[in-house]
Amino acid sequence: MLRLSVLDQTPVPEGKSAAEALQDTIELAKLTERLGYHRFWMSEHHSTKGLGHSSPEVMIAAVAAHTSTIRVGSGGVMLPHYSAYKVAENFRLLEALYPGRIDLGLGRAPGGMPVATRALQEGRMGGIDRYPQQVDDLLHYFDIVPQENHRFPGLIASPVIGAAPEIWLLGSSGDSAGLAAEKGVSFSFAQFINGAGGAYAVKAYRDHFQPNVSGGESQAMVSIFAVCAETDEEAERLASSFDYQFLQLEQGRLSEGVVPPEKALAYPYTAVEMMRVRENRKRIVVGSPETVKYELLRLADAYGTSEMMVATIVYDFEAKRRSYELLAEAFRLQGA
Repeated sequence: MLRLSVLDQTPVPEGKSAAEALQDTIELAKLTERLGYHRFWMSEHHSTKGLGHSSPEVMIAAVAAHTSTIRVGSGGVMLPHYSAYKVAENFRLLEALYPGRIDLGLGRAPGGMPVATRALQEGRMGGIDRYPQQVDDLLHYFDIVPQENHRFPGLIASPVIGAAPEIWLLGSSGDSAGLAAEKGVSFSFAQFINGAGGAYAVKAYRDHFQPNVSGGESQAMVSIFAVCAETDEEAERLASSFDYQFLQLEQGRLSEGVVPPEKALAYPYTAVEMMRVRENRKRIVVGSPETVKYELLRLADAYGTSEMMVATIVYDFEAKRRSYELLAEAFRLQGA
């Protein structure tokens, strides 16, 4: 059977506070663990009022403390903003606190507007792509691929525990797939960002995968938005909030939060805007349990993967909970 996991971006519904949305994320993690989902990842987005936080590493600690079996991770840490050494220290500490449950998902995207990138990288030289080197540094600090002549000899990422988090490179193109294959780490394709070309990227990753000195096999996953409800019609109603929010983001009108379906359905879409809505629908699966299960299985077959990660953005938290419950029932997850 297909393994299901969760990506939660902590969206803030209109009229709700970020603090309330953070508690919703913790409650969702507890629920999806009971339902039998495999992983629970959290994202990094900067200077975005419609999302509840920008620090997945902090939320990992909170969520892991409220759960006991589900793997918890970042989807992902935007590594170019940070010191690879400090990221290694943070995630080795998380691994020590919650052994065998921590995933370190890494991205090279900015995770925000250019002004946020400038603030995060203030004082650094711009225009230099350090990401491949940073991945090498992390593998070194975690003792996965030690470098005898590393530029910081003898440096230790504490605590020294003889273990490391599971490392994933995240991407929406073939570039990250190629880098993951070269470094011998896992790869997750973000179909929720790019609705085209993912199957080719995953195939290229598998075809060119090179185990690193610590061994291991290729491991690929696909992430996609999904809205599941009792009927196709109700799911479409709930997904109208998604349609509206992402159109606003594309047009540079940063949403204050996820709007209710009534507001989204009342918006006077132009013909061009409707075209964009249809294009964005390549990034989301919408429907009844039967419809969503069929589409996820079809995508998993196209990608040749046994794990799908689902992100759900709807206005009402109870509808979000129900979406994950219905999926768990449809796939007969252990615990559902």
